[in-house]
Amino acid sequence: MGTEAGEIALLGLGSNVGERRAHLQDAVHALHGAGLEVLACSSVYDTDPVGEVLDQPSFLNACLLARTALGPLELLDLVKRLERELGREQATRRHAPRAIDIDILLLGAQVLEHERMTLPHEQLLSRRFVLIPALELDFELCAPDGRRLSEALAALPPYEGVRWAGPPLTPPVA
Repeated sequence: MGTEAGEIALLGLGSNVGERRAHLQDAVHALHGAGLEVLACSSVYDTDPVGEVLDQPSFLNACLLARTALGPLELLDLVKRLERELGREQATRRHAPRAIDIDILLLGAQVLEHERMTLPHEQLLSRRFVLIPALELDFELCAPDGRRLSEALAALPPYEGVRWAGPPLTPPVA
C-alpha cells in the first residue's frame, strides 16, 4: 500500500447491532483501503456494555495495529466517515447501541488535547475490553507517558466481562 512512512496506530473496534463480527471485519477492510495499512488484528471478544447505557446487547470488540501517514484529526475524520458508511446511525445519546464504533486509541507517541479528540484515548487504560485485545497484539505496548498497558490491565478490577469469542479478524493481504 506504500505507507512505509507514518505512525503506528492502535484502533479499537466495537459492534453490538446486527452481524457484529461482519461489521468488525468490514471496518478492517474499509480502513485498509482508506489510508491505513492494517498490520495485525486481534481476536474478537464478547464484552458487557459499559458507560452510560448498560441495558443493551453485548458488544464484540477487537483491536488492530495499522500504519498511517494521516495526522490525528485527519484520521478522526476518516474514522467518522467510515463509521457512517458502514452503517453507524447518529446516536441520540452517548454509548447507545451501534453497528460499528472505531476508536483511535494510540497514534505513535503523539499526545493531543483537542476539542474533537484526545490522544491517547482518555479511556485507554481503564477498559478491559480495549486492553485485552490490544495486549494480544503487542504485550509491550505503552502509553506515550511510559505507562505499560499490561500494568494498567493488572490494576483493574476483574468484574468487567470480557470473553474470547473468536479468532482474529483477517487483515487484508497486500
